[in-house]
Amino acid sequence: MKTTRCLFCRVGSAATPKSQPSSRAFSTTPATQAKGKPAYPNVRAVDLGLVQQRVDAAARTFKPYTPREKQLLALKYTPAQVRAIEAAEASIDPKDVVRQGKIRRDTFALTYIDDLAKIQPLVDKPVRAPTDDIDPGIRMRTEDEQDSLAPEMPKIKSLGMKFESEDDDPHLQRLMQQTGLTKEAIRRIRCKTLVNHRVVNQTRMGKIQSMYYLTIAGNENGMLGIGEGKAGEDEDAIRQAQYAAIRNMKPIPRYENRTIFGEVEAKVGASVVQLSSRPPGFGNRCQHLIYEMARAAGISDLSARCPRSRNPMNIVKATYEALMKQRLPEDVARARGRKLVDVRKVYYQGLTS
Repeated sequence: MKTTRCLFCRVGSAATPKSQPSSRAFSTTPATQAKGKPAYPNVRAVDLGLVQQRVDAAARTFKPYTPREKQLLALKYTPAQVRAIEAAEASIDPKDVVRQGKIRRDTFALTYIDDLAKIQPLVDKPVRAPTDDIDPGIRMRTEDEQDSLAPEMPKIKSLGMKFESEDDDPHLQRLMQQTGLTKEAIRRIRCKTLVNHRVVNQTRMGKIQSMYYLTIAGNENGMLGIGEGKAGEDEDAIRQAQYAAIRNMKPIPRYENRTIFGEVEAKVGASVVQLSSRPPGFGNRCQHLIYEMARAAGISDLSARCPRSRNPMNIVKATYEALMKQRLPEDVARARGRKLVDVRKVYYQGLTS
């Protein structure tokens, strides 16, 4: 950085530094500029041999097994295991254990130093003698059974008691009565939400917001239905849509239980859906909305085209309408006045008159 100087000023450009007050505390002892030399030289403990004495003294506590201890080991371990224990003890130097031993400093470390060889009544949990299980009805509970870490499972004293479950749901009970299906059969039905968005109803009191859901339901074996639900809460709207779809399930005609009959087309609003049958192994090559409906109905070979509007709500309704308006072989035979002969035995599930 360049500095400037006035040509008419006699004072130099470099300002004289101001004297700073000493930060040293007031004391009669003179300050020393350098570290003072100790009066007596320090002697390390290693030079005096104190460390080695401490290691030797601690290593003498690790004594080999006595004959009595070997007899006790033989009662619990096999001879091969006893020889392995003795070899492991002989391979480890007690001095290495003393030098390399460390005290744990983590969260789960004990607050006191102990080798856990003996039970201390003040800090350890007392060991109680096991109670005699003569009569379980009058037996006193042990401390482990009363511990909060292992609570006992609750038991129902009377058969009249029961817990609240899904059977108490009035909406589910009404659905079971309307459809004649059991709770297990309803749970096996595949439900999928395809369209959901927020709707607003303008009234004289203001705007009322609600959630709209369009759901399909199918048993993956020829039954398919669609349902709509609208409510202020998401859970209520989803339940309305699912139960409506289950109530509206109808049979879908399938050729060889895998595809549709020929080609069908349906139009809802500005959306047009064109469905075509395909050979085995072709798969469902269509958009995700039609794919989910075909999967719920049990159709595995299908192709679809949407040449016009792709509004999700109209696409779902047009696909369901197209699946329901298939032209069956018996309808063609009845219209032409011809008799249909099932040569390949694929129609009517192989049943011919």
